[in-house]
Amino acid sequence: MKTTKIEWTDKTWNPITGCSKVSSGCLNCYAEVMSKRLTAMGVEKYRNGFKLTLHDSCLNEPFGWKKPATIFVCSMSDLFHEDVPYKFIDNIVDVIESTPHHRYQILTKRAENMFKYFQTRKVPKNAWIGVTVDVQSSKSRIDFLRKIPATIHFLSCEPLLEDLGILDLENIDWVIVGGESGMRARLMKEKWVLSIKEQVEEQGSSFFFKQWGTWGSDGIKRNKKANGKLINGKIHQEMPI
Repeated sequence: MKTTKIEWTDKTWNPITGCSKVSSGCLNCYAEVMSKRLTAMGVEKYRNGFKLTLHDSCLNEPFGWKKPATIFVCSMSDLFHEDVPYKFIDNIVDVIESTPHHRYQILTKRAENMFKYFQTRKVPKNAWIGVTVDVQSSKSRIDFLRKIPATIHFLSCEPLLEDLGILDLENIDWVIVGGESGMRARLMKEKWVLSIKEQVEEQGSSFFFKQWGTWGSDGIKRNKKANGKLINGKIHQEMPI
């Protein structure tokens, strides 16, 4: 059963919460905003606000989900944050391997840290691994990603903040694109989206357009629901398998 509003997954699993900013895409971090809101509401898990916090008590949650699901790991943090001990990551990977009826999506902005971790460990067969690519300077993350043996490699170009130019999508199975939301959202131009879409289709990957966000395809700022998720009147939400 789907329990999250994130279009490309069914559930989120957060044995880690909190993070720190590493790139321009982090400026208006949705997880930070949500964490502060949950802290103000008195939710015990978020008593530390957006400070990186490990939650041993949450490690076994997937064992209780009997129905197969697609699960986004650490939607409220980054699994490969430099302050997360390898032992704790090992514990998370062990749970992933022990619940093969689920498939897990691991997304990071710290591609080099992920690459180093998997130099001495195997990626579980039921884990998809991805990196965020929101500006041209972050495209180097793709090179680290494609070198890691995994069932599915994916890119999250969200929030897309500029034209990414030419993309080498060798060994990349799936590309997610989306605009930024919120009062301080930055503009995403239609031509940037179309450029990625065309390259994904030409190179044989799957394309998933999540949303326009606060700025519409016409460059007008309005409610993100009103802007919707259509490109030229169609929904484009392909999955890699």
